[in-house]
Amino acid sequence: MISKTQTRQAFEEAVAFTRGLSPATFDTWFSGVQFDDLTDGVLSLRAANEFVQEWVDNNFLPTLTERLRELTGHSIQVAWVLDGQLTAPIASGIQRTPIRPRSVMLRPSDAPPPTDGDQGRAMTPRPSLVRSAPHCVSIVDLNPKQTFASFVVGPSNQLAHAAAVAAAGGGGRRYNPLFICGGTGLGKTHLMQAIAHRMLSEKPTARIVYVSAERFTNEFIHSIQHQKMDEFRARYRSQCDLLLVDDIQFLAGREQTQEEFFHTFNALHGQDRQIIVTSDKYPQNLERMEERLVSRFSWGLVADIQVPELETRVAILRHKAGLEGIDLDDDVTLYLAQVVRSNVRELEGTLIRLAAKSSLTGRRVDMAFAKAELSATTSIKPQLMSVEDVQRLVCHHFHIRSSDLVSKDRHKTVAFARHVAMYLCKQRLKCSFPELGRAFGGRDHTTVMSAVRKIEAQREADPQVRAHLEALERKLAEGN
Repeated sequence: MISKTQTRQAFEEAVAFTRGLSPATFDTWFSGVQFDDLTDGVLSLRAANEFVQEWVDNNFLPTLTERLRELTGHSIQVAWVLDGQLTAPIASGIQRTPIRPRSVMLRPSDAPPPTDGDQGRAMTPRPSLVRSAPHCVSIVDLNPKQTFASFVVGPSNQLAHAAAVAAAGGGGRRYNPLFICGGTGLGKTHLMQAIAHRMLSEKPTARIVYVSAERFTNEFIHSIQHQKMDEFRARYRSQCDLLLVDDIQFLAGREQTQEEFFHTFNALHGQDRQIIVTSDKYPQNLERMEERLVSRFSWGLVADIQVPELETRVAILRHKAGLEGIDLDDDVTLYLAQVVRSNVRELEGTLIRLAAKSSLTGRRVDMAFAKAELSATTSIKPQLMSVEDVQRLVCHHFHIRSSDLVSKDRHKTVAFARHVAMYLCKQRLKCSFPELGRAFGGRDHTTVMSAVRKIEAQREADPQVRAHLEALERKLAEGN
């Protein structure tokens, strides 16, 4: 287990290494940054203002976090807090006590018990933890690999990750409730489990209830049938410090269960107990869900997770390969990231299948092996159509130039065509919003998100828009 002193030493060595790369500007910028903590792969920093944070993010953090990864053996994510009154700026008090990387490296044999189980599989819960907190989730109920340290952060999930770290007490503004939404296999459950792991490591006696919406419903029905509603309500309302409910969309149409969850939500929120829920839809898109519940889901923060962009998919593969001890060349990593675009679960599953086949056949996972195996897998096909193909088709349909789609032109016809092209790319190619932003003239991902939602709404309400989309989709299906 790495001590607080060792983590600070690791950070100071990484900072000293960074300072050597840019001595002229280091003191200027790091006089506005303060180190708070380095726990479980999450580096907590304070910045004097947003300008300092952005500059350090862009110019120093890539080198700093890579050095920390070498020293600690963890993938490093950064959690920022803005604070105009820094008490111990980095530049004013660097200690340069040299340490050797292995003194802080976590090896499987050195890994701490259950709370940071990146290196192991299912573990036996500590008896003292279960006895002192009978209503909290036990360690065996959590996946020991799903911690913040093993979560790869990119533009597609950055907001959700930062909010999850804050909800677990890792610094930053805490939102209650935290509503995490996104498609299947993108990391919603991973973040929820990471929150539980972090809270248990910081406060072993915390009373945590982590359930799926389906299980909540079944427990509710069982309690009614066996006249145990008092016990049920005590478990969820008075004996709970943190409530995590996965796949809340499965409460749809279950009026009695929604009624019970509504009162549970109110009881916990009134006590400022953290509530976190996940869903595959935004709150306003949940079908057959009571309006008062939908409203409450939006009280705090709604953080979405999108399909990871190419760079994040590459990072995920490298991280997974490192954890599993899989030797993977850079060209094979890039190929897999380009081919498997749907979600993280399928990406990691593909890697594990290749590794298993490699182990059974004695063949190395090289490019020829990867291409042969993926071409034989019916569920995974190389992407034959590109963003550029969609852009060309949309330009031909609306009689505009390709350069117009990536320009700053806001003429109504051009803007509409641009929005349609973004929508079709998102629907057919499953590109992430940041990827599409770059492909359409370097636009911000929120601009793309707004355009896609706008076209979705117009498709339902405007027959003319629907006709355009159907015509374009037919051509895309025909490959023209």
